[in-house]
Amino acid sequence: MDTEVEILLVEDNAGDAEMTIRELQRHRIGNHIVHLKDGADAIDFVFGTGIYENRNRGHKPKMILLDLRMPRVSGIEVLKTLKSDERSRTIPVVVLTASAEDPDIRTCYELGVNSYIVKPVGFENFTKAIAELGMYWLLLNNPPQ
Repeated sequence: MDTEVEILLVEDNAGDAEMTIRELQRHRIGNHIVHLKDGADAIDFVFGTGIYENRNRGHKPKMILLDLRMPRVSGIEVLKTLKSDERSRTIPVVVLTASAEDPDIRTCYELGVNSYIVKPVGFENFTKAIAELGMYWLLLNNPPQ
């Protein structure tokens, strides 16, 4: 696990995760994508704790794609943890979820999410959205070093 992670995908739906990874790779966006299925693992991964204690903590993800509805620890709790810690505060977090509910959107922005995207319906719309968000956050955006 000493490879630099470009994208941390936190998604419990295997089908959505597979489509997301396939589309990012198809457009050559993100050479190293790590897929985790729940929020607890995401927190451990970012901070190098639990089963990830031997991971090089200096290799922060360049972007985190985060679902909201997940087992063990919700995406909102992950976002709250990441944005409240100076070690992870500047990592761009993009919520990619099925929830278009105003309380979720409002809460995520209040916690410091960088972008909130409702998963588009339909294969073509979904894959186009993934390609565009990957292009922006990994190729066009200039985060602090």
